[in-house]
Amino acid sequence: MAVEVLYETRAKATGGRDGSAETLDGTFAVKLATPKELGGAGGAGNNPEELFASGYAACFVGALKFVGGQEKINVPADTSITSTVGIGPRSEGGFGLEVALAVSLPGLDRAQAEDLVAKAHQVCPYSNATRNNIDVQLSVV
Repeated sequence: MAVEVLYETRAKATGGRDGSAETLDGTFAVKLATPKELGGAGGAGNNPEELFASGYAACFVGALKFVGGQEKINVPADTSITSTVGIGPRSEGGFGLEVALAVSLPGLDRAQAEDLVAKAHQVCPYSNATRNNIDVQLSVV
C-alpha cells in the first residue's frame, strides 16, 4: 500500500540499547539504558520500548482527535492514554512486543468512547503499522 508522505524525520542511534539516540535536526536526544529485566545495568536512560510506548500513546490521541472531528465528537482536552509495551522471547524465536492502550476520555459515555477508540485504531499509523504483527489490546478506562 502506497503512502503519500507528508512529513518525515530522521534519527540516529549509536551504541544500541546502552548508547544514545537523537534526531538529525537536533530537537530530540536521549541517553539509552538496557533495563535489568533484559540483562542490562538499568539506571539512568530510556529504552526503545519506553520511546515506542510514548510515541504510540501520543499518536493514538491524535487519531482520536481526527476521528472525533469527522464524527463531530468533542474529544476532551484531558484525554489521556496509558500505553504499556512488553518485550520478550517469542515461541517462534527472536523477540516480540505486545501493547496495551488504556484510553481515558473523560466526559464521554462508555459506548461512545469505545466506538471512538475502535475507529481511531483503524486510522492511527502506529496501529496500522503493528496490525497483525503485534498483539494490541484496547480498553476504555
